[in-house]
Amino acid sequence: MKIAQIAPLYESVPPKLYGGTERVASFLTEELVRRGHQVTLFASGDSVTSAELVAGSPSAFRLEPSLGNIMPYHLTMLDHVMQRADEFDILHFHTDLLHFPLVRPLQDRTLTTLHGRIDYQGLEWFFSHFSDIPLAAISDDQRRPMPHLNWAGTVYNGLPRDMLCQGGGEGRYLAFLGRISPDKGPDTAIEIAARAGLPLKIAAKIDVMDRDYWDKVIGPIVERTPDVEYIGEVTEEQKSEFLGKALGLIFPITWREPFGLVMIEAMACGTPVVAFRQGSVPEVVEDGVTGFVVDNPDEAIQAVSRLSTLDRNAVRTAFERRFTAEHMADGYLSIYADLLSAAVPRLGTQRDDNRGLQTVTSP
Repeated sequence: MKIAQIAPLYESVPPKLYGGTERVASFLTEELVRRGHQVTLFASGDSVTSAELVAGSPSAFRLEPSLGNIMPYHLTMLDHVMQRADEFDILHFHTDLLHFPLVRPLQDRTLTTLHGRIDYQGLEWFFSHFSDIPLAAISDDQRRPMPHLNWAGTVYNGLPRDMLCQGGGEGRYLAFLGRISPDKGPDTAIEIAARAGLPLKIAAKIDVMDRDYWDKVIGPIVERTPDVEYIGEVTEEQKSEFLGKALGLIFPITWREPFGLVMIEAMACGTPVVAFRQGSVPEVVEDGVTGFVVDNPDEAIQAVSRLSTLDRNAVRTAFERRFTAEHMADGYLSIYADLLSAAVPRLGTQRDDNRGLQTVTSP
């Protein structure tokens, strides 16, 4: 099958540090290539892939602010995708809403994975206008605000089976991984660890929009709270040690989490998760097996005291059973097949117009 994967340009594919959407796009792309599909990845020029890489920008934007405004690059990349559309059986978009006005003529061969929440103000208006575009969700809960949309299926995110190694929790600390943001509840994670009498290590990025929250709220709490260490962002290579040595991952979110990739990263390391009952959490965490689903800090502290009762081998086994890149690729390939079987045979001739694009041979 000839497949286009279209990623946003905020991070490289895969990201060098934090980045969920681009990380998932990378894992899916590599698994599809491994299975023999002809995959073209539209992404930033510093991406690394075994697929054909078409650079939509010289590099990813978050770590290269000198590139300026991201929107011209995104729109130009999407225009080039449309110029090459007839080369592909399926065009799989991970670019949020940007491409919707462009894909109507070939929407029967497109799939859009929505990686974020869809219950924000204004999105009902948007999706009612584009209600025929095929969509994929990353959890069933993500779909609940708008069940009437053209959902082609739900596919849970997945990781390469051997990317992260199982650990034994020998560090005797709790871990917080992800992003410093009120949505993620780092202040609550600090409270839980302090009241449980355990050290907390925080590995997280601080976005520009959250810098004030760090400076005025979280940074001062870290400074005055014993046994709390902020270590910044961690690379993929550092995650096995960071998560594997932790007694558990604390995930005290305050928002409707669409999936929560860090939860399955912890599970891949055999590390159980203590997570608040928001969004996808009850779908991802098997309560009493891969962690505990709780409703408040008091319940979280009780859950932390029971982490030692969970079998880390069983946590890792559950990850392999549900959340590998193979499972994710199986889900998307099934959706691709359904879309193609229902598609109207397309007419017209192929276009050969790649002007302005750079095709990159990636190591």
